[in-house]
Formats: sequence, C-alpha cells, structure tokens
Amino acid sequence: MTVHFKQVTIVGVGLIGGSLGMILKRDGLADHVVGVGRTIENLELAIKLGAIDRYEQDPTRAMPGTDLVILATPVGSYAPHLKKWGGLLAEGTIVSDVGSVKGPLVEQSESLLPAGVHFVGAHPIAGKETSGVGAACLDLYQNALCLLTPTTKTNPEALHKIQQIWEATGSTVRSIDPFLHDWVLGAVSHLPHVAAFSLMNALNDLQGQTKGDPDLLDFSGGGLRDTTRIAASSPEMWRDIFLWNRDNLIPMIEAFEQHLGRMKTYIKEHDGSGIEHEIAKARDARQRLK
Repeated sequence: MTVHFKQVTIVGVGLIGGSLGMILKRDGLADHVVGVGRTIENLELAIKLGAIDRYEQDPTRAMPGTDLVILATPVGSYAPHLKKWGGLLAEGTIVSDVGSVKGPLVEQSESLLPAGVHFVGAHPIAGKETSGVGAACLDLYQNALCLLTPTTKTNPEALHKIQQIWEATGSTVRSIDPFLHDWVLGAVSHLPHVAAFSLMNALNDLQGQTKGDPDLLDFSGGGLRDTTRIAASSPEMWRDIFLWNRDNLIPMIEAFEQHLGRMKTYIKEHDGSGIEHEIAKARDARQRLK
C-alpha cells in the first residue's frame, strides 16, 4: 500500500521543502500540506506554485492534525523549533528532516520529542545553486540519492514510511549511520562548499588591485562557473552546516590546505614534474566520480 498522510506540515518552504510539497500534492500522498515560514510573500508563492495548501507563520498553529512534520530549515534551528511545538504533536506523529548534518542533530532531535512521537533523519542529496520556493520543481529528486539515518531508537514503521515517501519522489534510498553520514558528507559536500566560497572571495579580493582593471568575471568561462556554482548557496543554511559538522570539517580543510600548499610550492619552485604529478592524481580521482 502506498504511504499516505492526512496532514503534512513542512517547516521551511524553500527549494527542498517546496519541491517535496509539490510531489506530495501531485501524487496524493497527503490530504493536506501546510507550510510554515517567516515570509508571507514566499508562502503565498508556495500556494501559487502548488507546493502547499495553506500556510502559518506561527508553527504552533500548524501542528494540530499533523501526522508528519518535515523540518526543512537551517539545521541550527531544529532545537528551538522542537522545543516550541514538539509537545503539541499527537502520539504516532513522525518528524523528519532534510538536513545535511545528522549525528548530533539526530540525537538531539530524538531527545526533544515526547514519547510516542518518532524522529527519522533524512537527507535528500539534491539541490540547485538557487534557493527559495521559486526554484522548486517536481523532478528535483528524480534519480537522486536520499540517505536515511536511523538509530537504535528509530521506530521501524516510521522509518518505512519515510523511505516510501522518498522513493515516491524518484530517489534511490539508502540507510547510513548518522555519524558516518557526517564524515562522508563533510568530505564530498561540505568541503567543496568551503572551497567554492573561498575561491569566489579570493577572486573578489583580487578584483581592482590594479587601477583600471576590468571586471574579472566578465572574462570567466565554463571552468569558473562549474567550479563555483555552489558558491551561490544560502549563507544561513551553510553557516549552520559548517558549525554543526566542524569536528569533521576542520581536519578536512587542513588536508585541503596541505594539497593547496603543495601545489603552491611546486609552482613557486618551477617544479614541472611535481605539478604534472598532482594534476594527474586529481584527473585519475575525478574520472572515478559518478
């Protein structure tokens, strides 16, 4: 039997939450989808785009009748949200999320919910360089990977329902330990974002160092666009991700600094073979990327 909910409340109706809401409504997976957010204009746009049926700015007004809550806000906001309205949820309600950090947040979220309310961590690995519900679409999750992060406390039935939802979006669903998730995603997602943000800021600092310099970005090609596409991401969202995954991210940044320093040394010392070796290693690793 296809999973179905009476009312799904999406807290944070942006690209990720809005796209999920569109799919829930299109496929009849929920009788009613309620959006919670801070900006009336964004919430009204969500209704216009078919992502939600109605909205509330006060989340406590959205919780009565809800049997599934999706947290799609910056991960640092989870605790304040759950403390505010977690106690209003009926027994059997499922709370899930879409955040890019899991380990400590899953533990915290489980501890903040009352007995009988089930938390299931989820992370759809999908997105665009733009944020906001205006960028939401029905095919965002098609052929994407969605990671579920169950613990020993996870209710099996709730886990199965969340798996069914993400499979319905077109995602391939896998389960992974929450703390292993943070190490893996720190390497393949969080560190690349650090690099992209830093590269754009370096280019910005170089701009105008010589009088009469043209705008550097006027001369950029596909290489810069491909390398820095993710630098257009949400500052609020990525601030929280970096801080909550800092134990994994700091040593990863240090490893990146070592490789950057090595390349700097080879260039400074006119070591062509060293440069070529570094590039060849990177090329071979890149060819393994799916």
